Amino acid sequence: MTTISTSAIDTLRSRLTTAIIYTPGTDGYEESLVRWSDTGRKRAGVVVQPIDPRDIQAALLWAREEDIDIAVKGGGHSTAGTSSSDGGLVIDLSRMNKVTVDCTNNTITAQGGATWKEVDNGGALHNLVTVGGTVNHTGVGGLTLGAGYGWLSGQLGLTIDNLLSVSVVLADGSLVKASATEHPELFWGLRGAGYNFGVAVEFTYQAYERANPVYAGLMAFPPHQLEEVIQLLNGLLAEPDSRAGAMCFFAQAPDGSGPMVIVICFYDGTKEEGQAQFAGFLALEPVLNTVDMIPYATVNTLQNPSATYGDRKAFKGIFFEPPLDPKFVRSIFDDFMAKLKSEPDLKASAIILEFIDMRKICEVPLSATAFASRNSTQNGLLALRWTDASKDLEHRAWAREAQAKWKAELDAQVKGHETGEYVPQYINYAEPGDSVVPNIYGENLARLQRVKSQYDPTNVFNKMHPISVAPSN
Repeated sequence: MTTISTSAIDTLRSRLTTAIIYTPGTDGYEESLVRWSDTGRKRAGVVVQPIDPRDIQAALLWAREEDIDIAVKGGGHSTAGTSSSDGGLVIDLSRMNKVTVDCTNNTITAQGGATWKEVDNGGALHNLVTVGGTVNHTGVGGLTLGAGYGWLSGQLGLTIDNLLSVSVVLADGSLVKASATEHPELFWGLRGAGYNFGVAVEFTYQAYERANPVYAGLMAFPPHQLEEVIQLLNGLLAEPDSRAGAMCFFAQAPDGSGPMVIVICFYDGTKEEGQAQFAGFLALEPVLNTVDMIPYATVNTLQNPSATYGDRKAFKGIFFEPPLDPKFVRSIFDDFMAKLKSEPDLKASAIILEFIDMRKICEVPLSATAFASRNSTQNGLLALRWTDASKDLEHRAWAREAQAKWKAELDAQVKGHETGEYVPQYINYAEPGDSVVPNIYGENLARLQRVKSQYDPTNVFNKMHPISVAPSN
């Protein structure tokens, strides 16, 4: 780890106004390094926690002068450490978490360090919602800049499809507002590849009136009902309802009683409508059923008990073309549970499959935003969690092998792959350097390279799937 000189720190301190600075050995430094996953933790040379964009500008320019690595932390959920720096500068936005609501124009504005909890709760006070994260302590910045799926995506599209503007500090230190009318090319790039262009300090989203509760909760099923559950989930997509969605988890029961198949159900309607939509699941007589009418803001807390801070974590994106083959899923389930049994330290791990009506998302042309994955392919995660750091390489290697099985299954399903083409996948579920997702930008890459050349020609922002600068003519 490189060491930043005392004189350089003094220079930085002299240029800041209201920001808090942490350096190794100072009170609060160790706490400032904490991330959602212990695998994302690195020992920064200096941490700056601003409350004003001017301090972000000052810190960024200072780091460039000193040739110091730069990382930006919003919610800190990256398991690969992209919100951390080994010896460099971390611009930690956690103190910039203010959310404001405009009831006249039905918009919600969140600072770059806010989480979806602040957005959900702020909107709920005015009976307003927007498309946000399904784990509410996720940061708004990371999810939004990578596109953002949520429980309302079937009706309203992606988070970026409801994004009206972004205020961002660029690599040259300037603060600009990007929207459809201001810096439109930057706004295009921020929606799907936004990690590449600057420090996003404020987002404004279109919001929608939602005064009534929604039908949502968990159902749990024993392993022998796996195939029936998968067939029912396939049915949700075969006859889609934009108001419905589901997530399926393969995991150990919280009480340690054994493997379980857990489904989070969501329906934006009445209890009667929700029960009709999920009648097949109810007919299986789940061993646990918490589904009821609840506030929308509560839906995004349902995963929180299993998505707590701490331990070591690795995410591997898994993508599938519906309908899922129940025989394939059974083999995955059995292999996964055998792995958890042989490695008790992995007991809190899970495989998560999302079932979302993609029609609204696919209505938006690929060229409208930088996000290149507007298709029927569904998203999932292999989410490993353990405590023994000596097992990092071993567990990640196993995760890559498991991920490869899903890729092989998708390759066999997706038409056109025989020509050598690859369907771009969701950037937020692709770890940096992940060879299973070779091209997340698809046909938008060339345009993104031009935007990168204009707004970050020296590749200052390079932590998360960096875009190479377009070659000069």
